[in-house]
Amino acid sequence: MPLILTDDQQMIRDSAEGFFRDEAPVSQHRALRDSRDATGFSRDAWAKMAEMGFAGVLVPEAHGGADMGHVAAGIIMEAMGKNLSAAPMLSTAVLGATALKHGTAEQQAKYLPLIAQGAHLLALAADEAARHKPNHVATTATPSGNGFKLNGVKGFVLDGHVADTLIVAARTGGDTDDKAGITLFLVNPKADGVTIDRRSMVDSRNAARVTLSDVQVDGADVLGNVGEGFAILEKMLDAGRACLAAEMLGVSGTSFAMTVDYLKQREQFGQKIGSFQALQHRAAHLFCEIELARSATLKALQALDEGSDRAPMFVSLAKAKAGDVAILATNEGVQMHGGIGMTDEFDIGFFMKRARAAQETFGDSSFHGDRIARTLGY
Repeated sequence: MPLILTDDQQMIRDSAEGFFRDEAPVSQHRALRDSRDATGFSRDAWAKMAEMGFAGVLVPEAHGGADMGHVAAGIIMEAMGKNLSAAPMLSTAVLGATALKHGTAEQQAKYLPLIAQGAHLLALAADEAARHKPNHVATTATPSGNGFKLNGVKGFVLDGHVADTLIVAARTGGDTDDKAGITLFLVNPKADGVTIDRRSMVDSRNAARVTLSDVQVDGADVLGNVGEGFAILEKMLDAGRACLAAEMLGVSGTSFAMTVDYLKQREQFGQKIGSFQALQHRAAHLFCEIELARSATLKALQALDEGSDRAPMFVSLAKAKAGDVAILATNEGVQMHGGIGMTDEFDIGFFMKRARAAQETFGDSSFHGDRIARTLGY
């Protein structure tokens, strides 16, 4: 498949860019941060996203979704990255919808229409280690009655403080770092024994620390097969990683545009600093790096839509490259803005913070470099 967007995908791009520019611009991000908003995003904007079909982008049409695929989801996420738009798109529309596709018919009928309507929020409670390591699961699920009792602690649960349902990875067998023996559960965050502590991250987004103490779940709450949850978890994470790569493309693109615009305006020694050859070279290099990341990201999203066996490798390549480029783009942006780039008055600092958080989410470039090497047999 060529690395270009179809006419329909270009229409989605234009629609998404216009929507987020008008409904969830950078100024909204600043306002949410300054007010220390308890939710962390605009529920009105999320409802409008659902009306646009964004919340159901990965939900099958049979369940009321748009079923536009991963490329479309990435296009939406890139537009969000351009505007630093905060919404439960990643946690619910990408991770949650991907997970429920592996659920029972009853689970799909219950949750997928609500996801598409923007009426139900989900959050993945998987990470436990200091750094991303999805197979490191110490949380236990022990048989109890007609179900299980969950005990453990989860960190970095995106949108966990507002979730209506948690998707919890717990161990029903094997050792702490084994891939086998992991089971996924749908957990009510208001159930007895669930404690949720909201945490504000460096980019002013919210995650949560979730503590599970003898939380009773039924057999009907198991997502997929007992002991075989890691395969589903990896599919969820790969969808999330590819969409995060797309979001970081948006972060990089706006950072680059803001920087070039500043170079054209700022004067030093009686001339525009954009005329300085050294800065021109840095800007040209950054442009090329962004385009390389764009190609890698689109290939990863296409591979997911095609169901390619090589999709995990393409996803890791995209996540690593887009993360490195986002760091480069925001660093260059701050530096070429000069001292004012470090002030809160200018938006470039917000993009730097988002790049840092997104790059670490679900594995940084080191994690994905190692994953690619293992996939290739090194």
